[in-house]
Amino acid sequence: MNSLTKAETPIKDITIALERDVFLRTLIRELAGTLQDIVGLEEASGFISVVGQNMGRQINHDYKTALEVSYLTREQVADVLVDLKKRIQGDFYIIEQTDEKIVLGNRVCPFAEKVIDRPAMCMMTSNVFGSIAAENLGYAKVELKETIAMGAPECQVVVYLKLTPEAEETQGREYFKGDNEG
Repeated sequence: MNSLTKAETPIKDITIALERDVFLRTLIRELAGTLQDIVGLEEASGFISVVGQNMGRQINHDYKTALEVSYLTREQVADVLVDLKKRIQGDFYIIEQTDEKIVLGNRVCPFAEKVIDRPAMCMMTSNVFGSIAAENLGYAKVELKETIAMGAPECQVVVYLKLTPEAEETQGREYFKGDNEG
């Protein structure tokens, strides 16, 4: 009888955790997972990197247009990196900022729980950050020191702005001005 009652409930009135945000985050999670399983983490990260670079180019354009500037200063780049993540429900903050690097922390991933065990999804952050920094400042190397995707309680991302000995020694992805030109 209970199943009969449930069957009589109109579909539009049932409660399930499905709306646009959850659907899109789940879609990206499943895409990243499928890529990781089929081609491996490194190749999956490469595919997601292409998407991240394109998004970085668009986001950079949007901020420069809104600010009515032809390029962003280092301080503006740092502020943009924090602001863009805040707009998509991340919780990034600046730990340190010098002429050589910007160190960011993050308490909440924009992908929420969908990022767990999907480190390839972190390439979105790397490429968006790297593209914006390099396009405005000439060079960037992004190191994903700690990530929620790999089980850390918070993320720590270092965006090197100059090829210093410290930057040379780190594992990360390099970006150069013009890399993300259409």
